[in-house]
Amino acid sequence: MTAQILSGKEISQKVRDEIKQKVEDRKAKGLPVPGLAVVLVGSDPASAIYVRNKHRACENTGIHSRQIEKPADTTEEELLTIIDELNKDQQIHGILVQLPLPKHINEEKIIEAIDPIKDVDGFSPYNFGVLFQRKKAKPRHACTPYGMMRMIEETGINISGMNATIVGRSNIVGLPMFLELLNKNCTVTVCHSRTKDLPGEVKRADIVVAAIGRAEFIKGDWIKDGAIVLDAGINRLETGKLAGDVEFEKAKKHASWITPVPGGVGPMTIAMLLTNTLEACEAQDQ
Repeated sequence: MTAQILSGKEISQKVRDEIKQKVEDRKAKGLPVPGLAVVLVGSDPASAIYVRNKHRACENTGIHSRQIEKPADTTEEELLTIIDELNKDQQIHGILVQLPLPKHINEEKIIEAIDPIKDVDGFSPYNFGVLFQRKKAKPRHACTPYGMMRMIEETGINISGMNATIVGRSNIVGLPMFLELLNKNCTVTVCHSRTKDLPGEVKRADIVVAAIGRAEFIKGDWIKDGAIVLDAGINRLETGKLAGDVEFEKAKKHASWITPVPGGVGPMTIAMLLTNTLEACEAQDQ
């Protein structure tokens, strides 16, 4: 068996094309253009690259993008004032504060200050709670899990009733992915550093989500034949090459579908940020 590749580049382009068409339709109907504000505090090089990529993605889909860059010594009070102004700005439908923030700023306090309807990162306690309680209200989904669920949809496989194992329990990927899969009627196991038999947990999974942040930590022979493997890891090896959390070359001999690194889950995260911004705009039409 050789796995089919779930290309994040291809699927994310499909998502962007859908968004671009919907934005054009909104313009034709005289409806507001979705607006995304990205706030960057400090000069972290990786964060700056992410912000530029998000701005470029907005431009390509017709979404209005506003970048707000502040020095690292910006106070928590100043940042809260910026968020309050964006919450009230009717041209801005989505707010994203690029993480990590400088150590003197409380990230939780900042995230909680964002109006939940404009929380396009999907990190607010409200949106997490809506997802947890499976309410009829539509939450803003955390972007990386949202992207992985869209990738599963592209396989055409009905995952209801499947066993899923998530390796990693972060608030950004592992825990929201647990809820996403549970809400699709999977039986979900979340593994972490204290899991006693990690290979065994992975081997029985029909769906494996890797989000632990350690290069090739999940071995290829752990993968059950026919499993769907979603690798959210991105690690730089000593050779300079990028690798995921899964031993890709060996894993693809067992999996039915697998995401590559790079070009897998990564491109989907920005695509779903744009989706969240469009959905936030549509919610604010009402």
